[in-house]
Amino acid sequence: MSFFPPHITLLATEVLAAARDKKLRIVTAESCTGGLIGAALTEIAGSSDVVDCGFTSYSYDAKVAQLGIDRAVLQKSGAVSADIALQMVKGALAGSSADIAISATGIAGPGGATPDKPVGLVYIGIGNRVNNHSDAEKNLFTGDRSAVRMATVEKALLMLKQEIGGI
Repeated sequence: MSFFPPHITLLATEVLAAARDKKLRIVTAESCTGGLIGAALTEIAGSSDVVDCGFTSYSYDAKVAQLGIDRAVLQKSGAVSADIALQMVKGALAGSSADIAISATGIAGPGGATPDKPVGLVYIGIGNRVNNHSDAEKNLFTGDRSAVRMATVEKALLMLKQEIGGI
């Protein structure tokens, strides 16, 4: 029995298989998901040949220390932004031997929202060393905290699958 819903487990299995076929290693850099993307990947037996490591950087200080995030950007735009999602990807790649990185930063709720950053706003970053591609995607998920976090995991896995397919 898995901690994750069957469709998430299936998606994680597909991501691992695709990465394994291309001999790619994955690193995660997570804030609002608290390590759930990495947990979904490592839920699958044998994932150690694909998953390099994961960073869970919830606070500003952790983002700066673990991922080398620019504190000035954090203070200017806040942790929930495309810029920070991209910096998280770059920091995760720099701090690992992985080929591809996924990041998530957002507001899972129920608190923490502002008028311009509502609950459910999540930026997911993706990048790889193979062709130096990186991108961040803005998402607005609905539901309670658990629903937002699980939707983020699903979207991150879909983005990983797509990124791996394009390498």
